Amino acid sequence: MVDLSHKPRILVFAGSSRKDSFNKLLAQLCAQRIDALGGIATFIDLGDFPMPLYDGDMETASGLPDHALALRELLSEHHGLLIASPEYNGFITPLLKNTIDWLTRPHEGESGLKLFEGKFAAVVSASPGGLGGLRSLALIRQLLSNIGVTVLPDQLAVAKAGDAFSDGRLADTKQQTQLDGVCQRLVGTLEKLRD
Repeated sequence: MVDLSHKPRILVFAGSSRKDSFNKLLAQLCAQRIDALGGIATFIDLGDFPMPLYDGDMETASGLPDHALALRELLSEHHGLLIASPEYNGFITPLLKNTIDWLTRPHEGESGLKLFEGKFAAVVSASPGGLGGLRSLALIRQLLSNIGVTVLPDQLAVAKAGDAFSDGRLADTKQQTQLDGVCQRLVGTLEKLRD
């Protein structure tokens, strides 16, 4: 269980393990802003936590994969989440769905959903297309809500992502302001919960 007497701790990741992922870059920007706005961000790369496709028979035979256990431990140490959700064919990525599927499995007599209880999240996306991954945001919101996470209304979808980043920031000042707003809302909400 996290200690609520300290700064809000937020686990930040993208639903892509691709080296040059726009969403990974967006997640890293969010982590920087969270730190600057008074939170403590932990950025992770899901590529460092590979897991097999969820299979109930595998779970029965072997339990949770080591990387799922490591992620469970990390998540338990954080108050909130910030997820950058890529869009594959109008949907969230298989990597993101599979990660959440493993994390929500019971472990040592405790429901996997308990891990998400009381957590708050913000969601963002980036895409080379014109909608910026907007369709994936509705779906990741639904999935997170289904497992008990409160998803904040603020979000950001960065369209034409190939041209959107410059010198470690978003080139469009309006989008950068919007990103700051998403991060500030998450940090501020978690701070209020501590008071």
